[in-house]
This record gives sequence, structure tokens and C-alpha cells, in this order.
Amino acid sequence: MNHCFGSCFTMMIVFFLFFYFLLIHRFKETRKDDVWLVDFYAPWCGYCKKLEPVWREVGAELRSSGSPVRVGMIDATAHTGVAAEFAVRGYPTIKLFKGDLSYNYKGPRTKDAIIEFANRVAGPVVRPLPSKQMFEHIMKRHDVLFVYVGGDSTLKDKYIEVASEQIINTYFFSASEEVLPEAVTLNEVPAVVVFKDGAYFVYDEYADGSLSSWVTKERFQSYLLIDGFTLYDLAESGALFFFFFLPPRLKNLIQRVTTEYRDHYNRDFQFGYMDGNDYINSLIMGEVTVPSIIILNASNEQYFLPSEPVETMEQLIHFMNSVLDGTSQQAQGGDNFFQRLKRLAYDGKSTVMSVFRSSPILGCFLFGLPIAVISLMCYGICTASVSDDASEDLEPLQREGLTEDEEEEEEEEEDVGQEIFLKNIYVTSLTEPKCFVVNPLICFTGFCFCALT
Repeated sequence: MNHCFGSCFTMMIVFFLFFYFLLIHRFKETRKDDVWLVDFYAPWCGYCKKLEPVWREVGAELRSSGSPVRVGMIDATAHTGVAAEFAVRGYPTIKLFKGDLSYNYKGPRTKDAIIEFANRVAGPVVRPLPSKQMFEHIMKRHDVLFVYVGGDSTLKDKYIEVASEQIINTYFFSASEEVLPEAVTLNEVPAVVVFKDGAYFVYDEYADGSLSSWVTKERFQSYLLIDGFTLYDLAESGALFFFFFLPPRLKNLIQRVTTEYRDHYNRDFQFGYMDGNDYINSLIMGEVTVPSIIILNASNEQYFLPSEPVETMEQLIHFMNSVLDGTSQQAQGGDNFFQRLKRLAYDGKSTVMSVFRSSPILGCFLFGLPIAVISLMCYGICTASVSDDASEDLEPLQREGLTEDEEEEEEEEEDVGQEIFLKNIYVTSLTEPKCFVVNPLICFTGFCFCALT
């Protein structure tokens, strides 16, 4: 009975492995013909385990909706060759394969965000808008909308090229001039227009530089909620980040700056706000009070804080201008050697504290056990006695040739010397600090008590 059960279990494992390797082989063969959304994971990765139920929901919804995107998972630790081929360096890594191209997903690991990414990248790079009704429908669905207006041109070729690179971040559309709203007036066609914040802005090659850099900066709203993923995307724009942790009474003031002074600060600043200060505290390795205003330069991790509270439009404009022209107070933070050491210490402290907060007993075991072992080693080294065999062998030779009276006198001198030596040790131990080793068990117990309290 047991033998039969063992044989069936072995055959199930063999069949599973065969089916698994068959899927890997099928993925390699059909990768360029189909669109694949693949999660590269590691079995021991906690983030991968957290993503697994979300990933199952993504696959089920894409399959039920008739999407051409095929969803799969690859164990990067078992198939290192496949992981190396696609430059997988962390877990989980989500990639979408479309023909010869691969796109990395860097957004939130939620079902809706991943599905939206898959449908956007799997579809056409530039989507046409054939009618005004379609244009209005798309306008309601998107906060930021890039539209190419006109026929074939060199600008259109550049637009398609940029769209191929930036499709992972936003949608790109094309339309004729008749489809645009009546309020939109273009001085010349062809043109690239971005619709956002209730207005539209036209790309100017001479004033805005390359089309790629312009799209990178303009794909965000002028004033938006910023989280960790948004901050990562914003870093590519090269602008200074203007973060606000604001009470409602100052929100209108900031929105006025983003609209009335757009031409002055749009190329240098990206405005945004955060709910809470936990993320920014870890970023600057300090404490930012709420409400606060901070300007962050993501290229070198420097930040600026106002020297006085900002309450009016004039104070806000003065602070921004002082940062741009270099007359502001000295920048804090940075990425120099000292700051990197500080970052290592801060990350280490944060990791240790997070472990003890989530599981004090596990923290005591992980950090207390190595300390106890090291203490035992030090204790053994410091208390090791030196062999006195050589000195004992010399004593008979030194006593040869002495009379009995001389031997007695020498023994009395040795007793007095030992007494003086012991007194000196006792006095020295009371007056001079010495290196000593505490009992490792006491050290470990004290460490655990401190960690738990």
C-alpha cells in the first residue's frame, strides 16, 4: 500500500515537472508571436508570495475579458538562464513581452494597475481618435492625454518612436484637427498637444528641447498626490520635487502657483503633496513636521526647507526663487561619502527596529544569538591561561648550589613579593579602567530585556 502510494506521488511530481518545463519551452517558442505578461519570482521571496494571489486574479480577469495577453510565472532561481537572458535582478520582476521588445512594470502591485498596464502596452502604440465623441470619451477617462495632430511628417515619426518607449507610462493618441474641441487653436499643423489640468499645451521644439524629455515632464499633472511609485517615476523627469504636507487652507495657494506661474516654474519644479510624512522621513533620514514644505532634488538627494513659515504667495515665490538662484540656505542631505555611510546606518537601524516591532522574540534570536556566540569566543580567548611549564623547569636549576639558609631566605623574599604583587593588582583594579569580558549569558539576557522593553 505504501509502495503504491509512493509510486503515485513520484509520478505526480514527474508529471508536474514535465508540464512545468513544457510551459517554459512553450513560452520561449511563442514569446515573439504572442503577448506575455510574466512574473519572475523566487520561492523564498516574501513580496513574491504576497503578489501570488493578486497575480492569479490578474490572469483570471485578462482571460475572461478576452485579452490577447497571456499570463505566466517563472521561478527565476530554477531557471537562471531565462532570468539572466531577460536581465532579472530582483524579485518579483514583472515584464511584458511583445514581439522583440520587453517592458518592465514599475507601478503598484495591485490587480487594477497591472491589468491597465498590460492592456495599454499590448495594444497599439498610438491609438487613433476618429470622432469628437471618441475624443470626449477618452478625455473623461484620462487625466493626461497626448495627441498627435496632422498627417505624415518627421514629427510623427519622432512621436511614434517616443510612444514606443513611453507606452509603459501613459497612452498616446492621434487625431485630425477637426476632431479637437473648438476651444483648441493650433498655430500650425502637425503638432503634439498634451491635455491636462483643464487646459492644453503645445510642444515647441525650440523652447522645450527634445520630444522625449518634454513627454517625460508633461506626463504628470501639475499638482498631484505623490506616493513611493510616483516618486520613482518623477525622478526620471529631472525636475526639483516640491512636496507639500499641507492643511486645506494652503491648498488653494499652491494650486494658484501651479496655474498662474506655470511658464516660470514648469521646467524646474514638479508640484505635489503627500498624505503623512513617513515616506519623506525615510528619504531624508530625518523628521519633517506636518504641515511642511520641502524641495527635493532627486538627482543628488539634496533637499531644502524654508527658514521661516510660508503663509503667503510672496513668501512661497521667494523661497522657490532662492532655491533656483542659489541664495537659499545651504542644501541638506546629498549623496556624498558621509551621507552614504549615514544611509547605511539609518537603513540598518530601521531594519532592526522593524524586526523587533513585528516579532520581538525573532529579533532577540536573530541578533542576540550572534552576540552571545561572539561573547563566548571573546571570553574563552581572554581567560585562556598561559602554560607555566617552562618557568617550573627553571626553578630547580636556579636553586642548585644554594645552602639551606639561602634557600629559606629566597622563599621568604618570594612570599613577600607575591603579597606586594597581589596588593598592587588590587589597588590598580580600583584606580585604573581595564578591559573585561562580561558573562555571555548575562549579556544576552540584558540584550533581550532591552529589546523587549
